[in-house]
This record gives sequence, C-alpha cells and structure tokens, in this order.
Amino acid sequence: MANVILRRGAHQRIQSGHPWLFKSEVDHVEGDYQAGDIVNVITGKGRFLGRGFINPRSQIIVRMLTNKQEEVDTTFIRNKIEAAWHYRQQILQEPEYCRLIFGEADFLPGLIVDKFGDYLVVQTLALGMDIRMDVILEVLEAIFSPIGIYERNDVRVRELEGLRQRTGYLKGEFSTLLTVFENGLPFYADIAEGQKTGFFYDQRENRQTLAALVKDARVLDCFCHTGSFAIHAAKFGAREVFASDISEAAITLAEKNIELNGVQDIVRLQAANAFDLLRELTEAREQFDVVILDPPAFAKSKGALEGAARGYKEINLRGLRLLKNGGFLVTCSCSYHMDENLFLAIVQDAAEDVGRKIRLVEYRTQAKDHPILLSAPETKYLKFLVVQVLD
Repeated sequence: MANVILRRGAHQRIQSGHPWLFKSEVDHVEGDYQAGDIVNVITGKGRFLGRGFINPRSQIIVRMLTNKQEEVDTTFIRNKIEAAWHYRQQILQEPEYCRLIFGEADFLPGLIVDKFGDYLVVQTLALGMDIRMDVILEVLEAIFSPIGIYERNDVRVRELEGLRQRTGYLKGEFSTLLTVFENGLPFYADIAEGQKTGFFYDQRENRQTLAALVKDARVLDCFCHTGSFAIHAAKFGAREVFASDISEAAITLAEKNIELNGVQDIVRLQAANAFDLLRELTEAREQFDVVILDPPAFAKSKGALEGAARGYKEINLRGLRLLKNGGFLVTCSCSYHMDENLFLAIVQDAAEDVGRKIRLVEYRTQAKDHPILLSAPETKYLKFLVVQVLD
C-alpha cells in the first residue's frame, strides 16, 4: 500500500475529520499505486492519519475513508451502509423513501444512494467509488434485496475524476416512473429523466413548516419543480396555489402529482421563467399571503457567487413586493458557496430596497437524511428561510 506524505502543517484538517486531501497538501507519495487504490495518509513526521482512495487526476487527490489501520473491503463497505440505514430508520418516519447514502457525511465519499421503496438509484461521483461499483451493488443486494437498481451517473462532476457519464439499469428492467411518499403524501418521481436522482428528499421537514403559514392563504410557488411545496400547501389548507416552473417536463409531472393528491381545484400550474413571471405579477399588482422561492443552485462554483447573489436578490426583492402586509416569504438556496450569512444579508438588502421590514420566523437547513458532517462544511448546503413581511 502506497503512503501519501503530507506537507508540513497540512495534517490539521485531515486530523480534525475532513474527508478531502488536496494535491497542494501532499509532499510526495512513497510506493506504487493505481488510480483508485487505497493508500495510507502519513504526516511529514511519519504519523498515520488514515486511509482513503487516491486519484492523481483530481484536485482532491485522496478521499478519506477511515482513520484506522483497517482493510477497506466488502465488509467495510457493508458496515458503513448498514450504519447509514440504521440511522435513517431511527430518525425518519418514512425511511423507505430517503437519501440512503449521502457521500462524505456517511463516510463513503463520492457515493449517493436514494431509496424509492423497493428501488434504489445510485451515483458514484469519485473514481474510488466507481471502480468498487460491483462491491457496492453486492452489498445493496444483500441488505435490501431491491426489485430494481438504476444508475444516474449523468453528472459533469464525474469528468473531473476522469469518469464518463452514463445511466441505465443495474438490476432489473422496470418503469422508471416510481411513487414515493413524503410526509404521508404520494408523489411520482421520474428517476431516469428527472433532475438529480428524480426527487428532492432534502426539503422533507422544511415542507412541513408550511402547515403554520398557509391556512386559507393565497400562495405563489416559483421554481415548483414537480409540485411538492405546492401540494403540501394545498393539503395544509391553502385556498389557492399558483405554481410555476420553467421546465415543461417538470410541469407535466407536477400535473400528475396534483391529480394523485386530489388538489386540482386548488393548485394552478404554469410553465414560465420565474424571473419573468415575478416581474409580470408585480406589474399586475398581484398580492399573495405566502410566496415560496426554491430555485436551483445559482452558484455552482465560487467564481459564480457574485452573479448568483444578484439573482437571489432579484427574486427575493420581487417576492417581497408581492406579499401582503403580514405575509410570509419562504426562500431557499441550495448553493453551498452561498453561505447562510450572505444569504440572510441578501434577503435583508432586498427588503430594504422595497421599503419593507422583515422578521425571522424560522431558519432551517437540509433534511435529516442529508446529514451534516461538522468537520466538512461542504456537506451543509441548503438554506431554508421563513420571514414575515411587515410594512
């Protein structure tokens, strides 16, 4: 097993539990290795820090797996997956529908597994996990005996690891339009063509906060995707919900979800660019009791942060203008690079620009099946903010 020797002073982050070792932190490598191999990570003074898999093509040259001198084999992977499953069973009311493995936060860096009842969707975002796909599938089969497994490796981040994009069946052939349950409500999820792995489990608990806000309310839901926030609002007693998304495919599936939940008389859908729609509604002097803004990530890199900040400010400014006095803005950011302090400042700046006062009702982050590893800030990405708007 090769030894990766760190530069002087580069051990502190790894020692504290961060799972990423960058090329710039490595002094040299002793011994032969192939990309994807397990290596020891050693301080310049010869102290063992742990083991991980190496990929010299990536800026993250080693992704840590353990701080112990133990074999990283089938038993190791099985123990990690069983521990992740036990945690979900312990803290979720609907563990059959969840993010089962959340990469680094479940100590399996680069591995994503979503559970859709008897079906699983798998992503391997790092070379070290990708070359162990056979072992991962063997373990998933042994623990869960799924009817089917589907691969959603159609993400560009794989290219940074020297991996090609691919999708397809890994076990069985089945309809990829599946039914999931969230907070007791059924939804269709398209695991082949939908965004990410087909369903956003990371807002599960956050959607429940609508129950205290939407009774008899007129609700606007922008970036509605396949309708989960809108349908929750309708089920929680909203009198009218207007929901939109730029994706025609998302709107088509949202229509099916609305019918599935029997809220056709409450929820109205429109395929539209949210920026344009918010401007049109403002010009028409529309007013709502609750406005929900859950956009895709505007800042996918640190370099995109300035432009993303402008985008977040614009949608929040227009959302605030559309609210009645005493109404609620529910606004989100899933951009890791948009930290919570900056996000709060952007919303406050937007409020100042429209001459409205806001007070914080609730601040939340991602659902419990997307756990946050405190030693790795990168695992905390979702900001969910509820503010009340006052004149």
